[in-house]
Amino acid sequence: MQNGILVYCEFENGSPRKTAYELLQKAVALGAGPVSALVLGSGDTSSLGANGASTVYQVSSPHLASYSTGAYVKALAAGIVASGCSTLLAAASSPARDAMPRLSARIGAGLGVEVTDLRNEGGKVVGRRPVYGGKALVDVRVQSALAMFTVRPNSFPIAAPTGGSAPVVAVDAGLSDADIDVRVVETLAPANKSVDLTEADRIVSGGRSLKSKEQFDAVVRPLAAALGATAGASRAAVDAGYAGHGEQVGQTGKVVNPSLYIALGISGAIQHLAGMRTSRVIVAVNKDAEAPIFQYASYGIVGDLFEIAPLLQKELENLK
Repeated sequence: MQNGILVYCEFENGSPRKTAYELLQKAVALGAGPVSALVLGSGDTSSLGANGASTVYQVSSPHLASYSTGAYVKALAAGIVASGCSTLLAAASSPARDAMPRLSARIGAGLGVEVTDLRNEGGKVVGRRPVYGGKALVDVRVQSALAMFTVRPNSFPIAAPTGGSAPVVAVDAGLSDADIDVRVVETLAPANKSVDLTEADRIVSGGRSLKSKEQFDAVVRPLAAALGATAGASRAAVDAGYAGHGEQVGQTGKVVNPSLYIALGISGAIQHLAGMRTSRVIVAVNKDAEAPIFQYASYGIVGDLFEIAPLLQKELENLK
């Protein structure tokens, strides 16, 4: 009989990503059985036990050096078998969005995607996710013996590690060259060193009202830097060439879930709201008092962003 929760912990540059600690600690809080971690590839697993994992299952193989759908799906399936889990949690990252549906189909397990909350109902994990662009929330109950969920980053707080260690169990997934769909020949580091939008705790986004790339760079990025935030953009700003597609927030860009979201000159189109409506605090700056964004903002400032943003930046810099 399957029991417990297995957390797929993603790594970056040899260390667990923030989402690994977020999901491990939430899994422990659910109290739905023992919590274990699944690591694909090499990396330092020593911190996983301190954040809640009782066991670390690690699939080490040169075929996992870079993401490949076939290899990762096969490795995830092997980790599930080795752990005997009843629930699998993964961050709603780009690799997981690709691999988890395929894994679901391969092993016949139900999958809840992009959930922002989890709870324990009689030993069974239930997810909750936004629908209709965030206008409503629905519960996701998986009927299969194994329940799988992808969780939107920043859905749960991260506490200080409690200490402790976890034994590492090596898992052989039987990977071969036949499991590699794509071969990575070169990886280029991004010029932007800020936190990825999907994991950012604070975001400052600009819209088409910035009027040019030069003004976007002169207004949005300095304010983001003063706040320790990541810069984002609306689709209109990206289409106009003010920012790159990797910075686009919205239904056709990145779905974000920060503690603070500042929208500068963004009207609040449905496409954009679908990507940021679950932000805990939304601050909107717009000259149009009737802009739809104000209906969803925690705080609204009706005014010229070219005047407001520098004032906010100055006050933040004075606090340092």
